[in-house]
Amino acid sequence: MSDATAAPSGDTSFFGHPRGLAILFLTEMWERFSYYGMRGLLILYLTQHFLFSDERSALMYGAYTALVYVMTLIGGSLADKYLGQRKAVTFGAILLVMGHFGMAFEGEGSRQDITFENQTVELQSEGRGDRQKLYVDYQGAKQLIKFDAANMLLVVDDKGTPKDEADDVVLTTIADGAYEVSEAVRDPLYVNILYLSLALIIAGVGYLKANISTIVGALYKLEDPRRDSGFTLFYMGINLGSFLSSIFCGFLGIVYGWKYGFGLAGFGMLAGLLVFIWGQKYLDGHAEPPDPEKLKQRVLGPINVEMASYLAGLGIIAVSMLFVMNAHLIPDGFVLMLGIGVFIFLISYTVVKLRGDERSRMFAAIYFVLAQIPFWALFEQAGSSLNLFTDRLVDKTILGWSVPAPVFQSLNAGFIFIFAPIIAWMWIALAKKNREPSTPVKFAFGVFGVGLGFLALVGGIKASGSGLTAVYFIFLIYWIHTMAELMLSPVGLSAVTKLAPARVVGMAMGSWFLYSGLSNYLAGVIARGTGAETIGGQLTNVAAAKATYATVYTNVALVAMAIGVGMLIISPIIKWLMRLDTLKGDPSHALAGEAELGQPGAGGIHPPQKT
Repeated sequence: MSDATAAPSGDTSFFGHPRGLAILFLTEMWERFSYYGMRGLLILYLTQHFLFSDERSALMYGAYTALVYVMTLIGGSLADKYLGQRKAVTFGAILLVMGHFGMAFEGEGSRQDITFENQTVELQSEGRGDRQKLYVDYQGAKQLIKFDAANMLLVVDDKGTPKDEADDVVLTTIADGAYEVSEAVRDPLYVNILYLSLALIIAGVGYLKANISTIVGALYKLEDPRRDSGFTLFYMGINLGSFLSSIFCGFLGIVYGWKYGFGLAGFGMLAGLLVFIWGQKYLDGHAEPPDPEKLKQRVLGPINVEMASYLAGLGIIAVSMLFVMNAHLIPDGFVLMLGIGVFIFLISYTVVKLRGDERSRMFAAIYFVLAQIPFWALFEQAGSSLNLFTDRLVDKTILGWSVPAPVFQSLNAGFIFIFAPIIAWMWIALAKKNREPSTPVKFAFGVFGVGLGFLALVGGIKASGSGLTAVYFIFLIYWIHTMAELMLSPVGLSAVTKLAPARVVGMAMGSWFLYSGLSNYLAGVIARGTGAETIGGQLTNVAAAKATYATVYTNVALVAMAIGVGMLIISPIIKWLMRLDTLKGDPSHALAGEAELGQPGAGGIHPPQKT
């Protein structure tokens, strides 16, 4: 192996790759284990344990996932200029451990009273997910309450056999409007622990996420042919962590208790931190501060540059906590104006500062930055509205076992394991015949596909009539969405980094992550539209909830599919703007000389840029 293609250390001990990749693989696997394990439980935790409304829970979830993206800009910048990736990742991992373990402090939950028949009694909740049951003290005994198809509240004596409804005796029936439910009373201590924990996780991901990927790239020289396969292995770590956590954290959290699911996520992150600390010696010095002496310079009194970089994390935590706890007060217009403002800046910069092919390619990069918005806004329903839908309105019984709703979020990672190699092979086969779709065409297929997935689910909702939706429609929507993801995400960030001139590639990548964050906030707005009336975290009117889901999902599906068709129509124009024929040999691009973006042998099948 020549020096031009060798890894910096010549290390090939991890499946032909540097040993440092194994450390990063395991660190990222455990970090994603903690993140996706917590994410799968979060929306159910907010609605059932803290009794937030569906609408507020969706906005909190959207603000949280949006800030996870946005704060990577700050964490990445601090690492590039001052800390270096090793210190930034270590600090981020520590914050994540604190945040995930903080989520395990659930407290006693929230209190809600119900008034009927001239008496006010406390709602008592037992179980989680679709295993949740609500009880009240009635006629001197603890009795089960239910809601029937006509939105009537039933007080039921379950004869001590809550799993067997055949011997249930209805003690009283209360018509809709004849009962009243109080506002939820939440323990301020544990609500603030929730907000602080989410803010710690946001800051931790901000310091860790972008920087650990940077270290992966630093292990290889630019010409190293193993570079793309190294990122592919790293990406498998992401999906392995996601797959395992959705199953184990989701199962523990629903079946045994929230604290067990969140606690397991915390132990996963602790394992990732310990692995990274132990394995830092295998990174060959490629994650160190750019100027170690600068870190020692005083900024204010005893505070030096390094300490100030860590203290910036406190600012991120404070801002994130403020936004998450007040997500329902943030006007949608604020987010819209922010997106428009950044768009105007990007266009103005391109027109004023760039010329010729650089300007043309930058316009194409801006297109891809914006084209991701409809995809992620719908795809990210998985953790919010789709998670609630699965929990409440799907028959999840498989082989006699009622599968907890969060477990189904493992389907995306599982399908990627199965179909990513097939898609990669398909692009190779089509490329040999000069029939591989261009990057803009793949993007169009991805956006169209995410809409198609929701349309398929709506078909299942309507086919179920008044009953629960068949579980195979959940398998179907996750499969369609995974195939759409493999069309769009693997080439998205790759296209932006290759098309933007080298001197502004950081700005282009920052824009990508910013609009990814705005997409996640938009996902929360869409999920808010699916909100249903609940008492104690349970639906009061199943028929109305199904109708709302069908309406909202149909509307967003048709909009996304229409956008996808429009993107397909203009794809030749975008391909022309990309100026691929002149990219080869352009000295302003570090990755010049590659052929079609996203092709094997021309940058490879790049890993989807998940968070």
